[in-house]
Amino acid sequence: MTRPLSRLLVTGGCGFIGSAFIRRLFGREDFTGSVVNLDLLTYAGNPANLDGAVDPERYTFVHGDIADAACVSDVMTSHNIDTVVNFAAETHVDRSIHGPGAFLRSNYEGTFVLLQACRESGAHFHQISTDEVFGSLGDDGAFAEGDPFAPNSPYAATKAGADHLVRAWHHTYGVSVTVSHCSNNYGPCQFPEKLIPLMLLNALGGKPLPVYGDGGNVRDWLHVDDHGDAVLAILRGADAGTSWNIGGRCERTNLQVLGALLDAVAEQAPRDRDALESLITFVADRPGHDWRYAVDCSRIEAELGWAPQVEFSEGLKSTVRWYLEHPEWVEGVRSGVYRQWLERNYTQRSE
Repeated sequence: MTRPLSRLLVTGGCGFIGSAFIRRLFGREDFTGSVVNLDLLTYAGNPANLDGAVDPERYTFVHGDIADAACVSDVMTSHNIDTVVNFAAETHVDRSIHGPGAFLRSNYEGTFVLLQACRESGAHFHQISTDEVFGSLGDDGAFAEGDPFAPNSPYAATKAGADHLVRAWHHTYGVSVTVSHCSNNYGPCQFPEKLIPLMLLNALGGKPLPVYGDGGNVRDWLHVDDHGDAVLAILRGADAGTSWNIGGRCERTNLQVLGALLDAVAEQAPRDRDALESLITFVADRPGHDWRYAVDCSRIEAELGWAPQVEFSEGLKSTVRWYLEHPEWVEGVRSGVYRQWLERNYTQRSE
């Protein structure tokens, strides 16, 4: 299977993972196509994530909502889109617990609208999903592509529902689709409600470092650039109707991640390591907090030739370095429309 990838619609392309994917595309000599970026620019969408990274003759930004059928149809038609990559989503688990309605609209209804548009146009549709749709693991094992879904948060439930829509539109209507389930991403430009950037900025500001429960929850960590390369490999080489796991082969407890992060901050900022350690504060666990996630990514490695390239400690150091070297980005985030939310809720975070 070889797809042309000539005229891509990337939804949520100003967000953390979507913008990394677009930067990755325009950084490759073998990508000669064009990209339309459809983004609603909610609190975590930041156009600055793409500054200087795109070819303006091959890039178009559209401010719009993936749940707006008229908007999506117009973009698909006017740009003759052949491939849709759906990064647009509400992803913060804590937010989904307190306000699930926005997650239903973006994650479920938005996917429906995009699938309908691909059904009408014949474009290929790729769904960016999450390992959280599979639920929680014990101390052993890893999720395989065919495992049943068992979502435990409103966020995970809306993503699982969207994945079912993707499967149904392929089998019922013949829409060409692929799906990927990734593990925890980290890297530059991540909005500071997630574990690594929140802890990093709090540490630099001398604020508490809140850890849910005892800090023993385990996640598999994947650098965002590796994720982008995996998605491109799927788009170019995977058969329609297939689903793929994308993992970093890097399981760490939250406390282990925090310890490695504080080591990097102490070295690069620099800060006193013991003083940073004293900022750690254990807080009440959140409702429905899954114990462990891990995905078996051996299939994509064997069949599509992709494997994670960024080693965690080096990736973490480069991530810290990026935040330190881009204070204007951090200040832009903090002074945006969501600054007050961030200051009120700096003790809230999810992986």
